[in-house]
Amino acid sequence: MAAGVITLTQRPIITICTQRNQADVSSCVRNLLIATKRLQELLKEWSRGQATETQVSDVYVQIGTDFNNTVRAFAYHQIDLSDIHSIPGELRVPLEQCLGEDPSPEVLEHYMPEVRRVLYKLLRGLQDRQDAWRASSGWA
Repeated sequence: MAAGVITLTQRPIITICTQRNQADVSSCVRNLLIATKRLQELLKEWSRGQATETQVSDVYVQIGTDFNNTVRAFAYHQIDLSDIHSIPGELRVPLEQCLGEDPSPEVLEHYMPEVRRVLYKLLRGLQDRQDAWRASSGWA
């Protein structure tokens, strides 16, 4: 695709959370981290022409879903994540810019530092709550 602006799609995903699932922080975090790892892998594939913009967009949507599930799971334990609520939007910006260009390793190299910065911010935000979650769930 020629250089331009690509808009990542946001497809509605309906998730039914029971109280037990809402409280399962470890599963929610694990799913979120798996999705972020998959995003990084797909971006590398995209840069080599081995993945499509749609595939990257789909994993971004999955990250959003997993992020929301994680926020709900922490909230169930009365642990606030409001300082990282901006993560999906922050991630969207470099992804749209990257995907708006022709795929190449050079393009990915240009945008990957910002993608990593946002993912690191997410990881730090989650790590910062680990002790609070363990204490509230009896794992301390």
